Amino acid sequence: MDFRFAATVSKATLAAALFLAGCGPRAHIPPQPVAVANTLPQDNTDAQLARSLAPVLYLQRDEWFQLERIVAVLHPNRPIIGYYLLWSDDVAGAWVPFTKPTDEEIVWVGYDSTKAPTDVWTYWHGKILHADWRERGPAEIDVQWGKHGSMPRGIIDDADMWPRTLTNFWVSVWIGLPDMWLGRLSRPGPLCFCHGYRRYRTFDRPIITGKRIDVVVRAENPDTALSVVFGLPYSKKTPWP
Repeated sequence: MDFRFAATVSKATLAAALFLAGCGPRAHIPPQPVAVANTLPQDNTDAQLARSLAPVLYLQRDEWFQLERIVAVLHPNRPIIGYYLLWSDDVAGAWVPFTKPTDEEIVWVGYDSTKAPTDVWTYWHGKILHADWRERGPAEIDVQWGKHGSMPRGIIDDADMWPRTLTNFWVSVWIGLPDMWLGRLSRPGPLCFCHGYRRYRTFDRPIITGKRIDVVVRAENPDTALSVVFGLPYSKKTPWP
């Protein structure tokens, strides 16, 4: 009797998971072009600055999801520009009702009076990573496979990222295989990261974001512009470091 009860519970759990997966959220990214109030025209000097300081993203070569939108926001009172990145989805929890159907990530670039980059900050799973970028040229960012956490390029010592290190995330992609498989019932996505750790932390697919910025605005609160360009709901992460 205990065996039959356990089997019944297992079947009910599987059925419930499949039902919930079918109810997973769908992204509704507004079609282009979008009309955003106070958009800076392309020939505006601030818009040109935002494009010139835009980071180069280096993706892991097996990245599945697409970078859909980029909004550049100049802070009105600080020499810093936020680059708000909208990815079509990530690998985690796509089948869970009420989760966000897209993935927002952020890179911030600070600059000096000569308009040269001085600092890079990135959003990394609830933490903000920082790197001094003086005399290092254009900002460069490594983008984590599947989850799109952003890192200043070239991080070797990841102690400041603990416990959210790349090593731990690589282990989690194997532990989280059932989550990925359920996610496939809601949208196209990977079945696994089917390679080793060295490849997991190799970032060699460049994206020149300065050529792909959709909108440039000047604002302390970027929510209005992001809501229009990204669609609702989106993640609404920490707007500034």
